[in-house]
Amino acid sequence: MPKLLSEAETAAFWRDGFHYPVRVLTDAEVRRCRDALEAHEAATGGPIASNMRHKVHLLFPWAADLVRHPRILDAVEDLLGPDILCWSTSFFIKEARTPDYVSWHQDATYWGLDPDDVVTAWVALSDAPVESGAMEFIPGTHRMGQLPHADTFHEHNLLSRGQEIAVEVDADKAVEVPLKAGEMSLHHVKLAHYSGPNTTDRRRVGLAIRYIPPHVHQLKVRDSATLVRGRDTGGHYELEPAPVADRDEAAVAAHRAAMERQVAALYSGTDKTAFRA
Repeated sequence: MPKLLSEAETAAFWRDGFHYPVRVLTDAEVRRCRDALEAHEAATGGPIASNMRHKVHLLFPWAADLVRHPRILDAVEDLLGPDILCWSTSFFIKEARTPDYVSWHQDATYWGLDPDDVVTAWVALSDAPVESGAMEFIPGTHRMGQLPHADTFHEHNLLSRGQEIAVEVDADKAVEVPLKAGEMSLHHVKLAHYSGPNTTDRRRVGLAIRYIPPHVHQLKVRDSATLVRGRDTGGHYELEPAPVADRDEAAVAAHRAAMERQVAALYSGTDKTAFRA
C-alpha cells in the first residue's frame, strides 16, 4: 500500500527517472528552515560557507529534522522501501543574478555507490521558477547506464568537480522542473539533469537529500550515513549522530569525519583529497 505516491506515480518515476512536484512542507516549515539558515548567515556575515553546504544535516538540528520529515520519507519509502539511510545533503543556492550553474551530469558518476538504487529529494526552500535556474531532466536517461563525464572544475559550476557529460545529450527533450517553496522533486541517481543561472532578483535555495536503502554500499571508502527510517540491515556505513545544537562540538566533529570520507570518495583520482573545515 503506497504511503504518499500513487502506483502510477511510482511507475512513472521508474520509467522516466523522476517525479515532481510533491508538496512536503507547509509555509511555516519552509519559513522555519529559511529563518534558521539566514540566521546562521547573518551571524557569520555571508552565505553559508561551501564547506558547510554538504552533510548539513550533521550540523544543524533543523536540517536533521528535515531529512527525517515524514512526508519526504513517505515518498522515498514508496520508491526504496521501508529501511532508509540519508547518505548526504547538499545545498544548491543560487544568489540573485549570478552566473552559477550545474552542467549536464549524472549524480552517480563519482559517488561510488552500488547498486544504483539511489534517490535524490530536491526540496525547494524558496520558489524555484524556470528563470531562477530550475532543474531540467531528460526522461529515461537513467536507463542508459553510466555515461562518460569530463571534469572542468569551472569556477561557476556548482558540482564538486565541475563534471559534465562528455557525449552529446538531446537537450531538446529536457523537461523543466519549476518548484514552489515547500515542494520537492525526486530523481534517480543516473538521470541526466542540468540547471542554468539565476536570472531573477531573488536567491534560489534548494536542499538536495540523497537517500539509499541499506543494501547500497560504497565502493571507494568506508563511508558513513544517517539512519532516518526503519533498520540498517546492511551494516555498510558508520551511522551518523543527529546534532543536539547548532554546530556544537560533537556535531562539528561528526561533520568533519563524515566529510573527510565523502571528499575521499568524490575526489578520488584528483589532487583534491583533503576536507577544509
